[in-house]
Amino acid sequence: MRHDLNWRTMSAYDLDAVVSIAEVVHPDFFEAPDVLAERRELYPNGAHLLEIGERPVGYVLSHPFRRNVIPALNATLGGLPENPDTYYLHDIALLPVARHMGAARFITNVLARHAAARDLGSMSLVAVNGSEGFWAQQGFLAKILPELTGKLLTYEDGARYMVRELPGSPQ
Repeated sequence: MRHDLNWRTMSAYDLDAVVSIAEVVHPDFFEAPDVLAERRELYPNGAHLLEIGERPVGYVLSHPFRRNVIPALNATLGGLPENPDTYYLHDIALLPVARHMGAARFITNVLARHAAARDLGSMSLVAVNGSEGFWAQQGFLAKILPELTGKLLTYEDGARYMVRELPGSPQ
C-alpha cells in the first residue's frame, strides 16, 4: 500500500463523505444516509474510512451478524443479533483512485483478525458488481442457499452470498 493511504476509524462527521463515495461506487445499490449511519452507530469497530492524504477515497461498514442471513438492501437493522456467528461485510467501497493498491485486501484481513478475536467462525458478504472473483481471492466461497435467492435478487441478478471460514472455525 502507498504510504499516504490510511484506514482510520470512521466518525459521524464522515457520513457526507461516505454517502458521496457510495453514490460513485454503488449507483445501482442506493442506501439512504440513515442506513449507512446506523451501520456505523451499531458497530463503530467495524466502520473505517480510507484516505489518501486526508482525502476520503473509500470506506468499510461491517458488523457481527448471523450466518446464512443477509440484510435487505437499503434497510436499517434496528439492532445487532444477540448471538452472532459471522462477521458481515456490509460494504467495502473504494473510489477508482484507491483501487489496485491492496487497501481492500488489507482491511479485509484486519477485520478477519477482529472477527476471530471475537470468536466468530466466519465472515460473510453479498458480492455485487462482478466482485465474486475478488472475494474468492480473499478466501470467500459462494454459497447457494435457496432461502436467500429472493433477497439476493433485490440486489441484482448476479449477487452472490459468500462466506470465508476463519481459522479454528467448524466448517
